[in-house]
Amino acid sequence: MNDITFVGRHTTMYNVSQHVHKDWEYVYCTSGSGVFHFAQGDLPYQQGDVVIIPPGIAHANDGAQGFNNIHIRMSSPILTLKEPLLITDESNHFLLQAFEAAFFHYYTDRKERSALLSAYGNLICYYLIAYQADRPRTSVIDEIERRISSHYADCDFKLDDYMASLPLSDNTLRKRFRERFGVTPHQYLTNKRLQAAADMLRNCTDTVSDIAASCGFRDPLYFSHMFKKKFGVSPSLYAASLPADGDAPGDA
Repeated sequence: MNDITFVGRHTTMYNVSQHVHKDWEYVYCTSGSGVFHFAQGDLPYQQGDVVIIPPGIAHANDGAQGFNNIHIRMSSPILTLKEPLLITDESNHFLLQAFEAAFFHYYTDRKERSALLSAYGNLICYYLIAYQADRPRTSVIDEIERRISSHYADCDFKLDDYMASLPLSDNTLRKRFRERFGVTPHQYLTNKRLQAAADMLRNCTDTVSDIAASCGFRDPLYFSHMFKKKFGVSPSLYAASLPADGDAPGDA
């Protein structure tokens, strides 16, 4: 149980091509940030996050600003996940300490090496289980926000389908999301798209239809209606009324 089969450490990386492991993989981001790409969608992460990847799941990893990580592979851990999951380390950094210790002992020639790796494998797994149990609301709601932030520009992104795949009812998810962000997930998605469109209107010369499509709106008329509802003017009037320095009307 919780047998560590490999421990590695990446110095600054920008891209890891798609690959698959027969064992479980735990990736601790020690600095930087990036995005894991899975068939079921993208999973953004940052320093202090641990991404848990069950065996047999193809994944790639990239980050425009670069990332460093410690990655551990285990066989037969006491976990029951079927899809990748992100867990955030706490401020005490106990998880980071455990990952660093596992890395150190993996490459030592001490006679106690196997026993130490087994102990750290158990420690890491129980930490992850405890952190997941302590903060189920935060992790699920954060995952919804992350999914929206990484897919809002995709016209084919179906938020309802994604939320239906989560282990909580739609009403519960909407209630918890509103408690955290002040709006429902669908309102958050719409606001994200509209704000991105407003930013594009300030900084590019694309047509309104092109901007709508680039921000996840398949129907330009619906986009114009929603834009006017939020900003009080149509997209074309909004762009025409921008001052020379590109600030929005009324910006201080």
